[in-house]
Amino acid sequence: MSKKTVVLGASENPERYSNLAVNRLRSYGHPVVAIGNRNGQIADVPVITGRPEEAGVDTVTLYLNPGLQQQYYDYIRSLHPRRIIFNPGTENDELADLARQDGIEPVEACTLVLLSTGQY
Repeated sequence: MSKKTVVLGASENPERYSNLAVNRLRSYGHPVVAIGNRNGQIADVPVITGRPEEAGVDTVTLYLNPGLQQQYYDYIRSLHPRRIIFNPGTENDELADLARQDGIEPVEACTLVLLSTGQY
């Protein structure tokens, strides 16, 4: 089953985990919306700087430190995802609490590990 995923903190740099996540998500057949701090491209996925309205988002996976996440709180919540994945280094109790209030599951995990172990 494909799970539409918003990758927040996407980077064109192939050495960044966000880049690996976009590629791995696509290889598993998941639709991806990549949002970064500059426009670009990761394989067939455009990296955009805006906050597009998206329907049917299953997962938001974070690759931004907690200080940079604040500007996206309202946007993330407006997507009504089923879950938010806090990848290592992105853990944020404040956003996790807001997510729970909205019925969104906060998950502290690594997207790449979840994919490779069939838990995504």
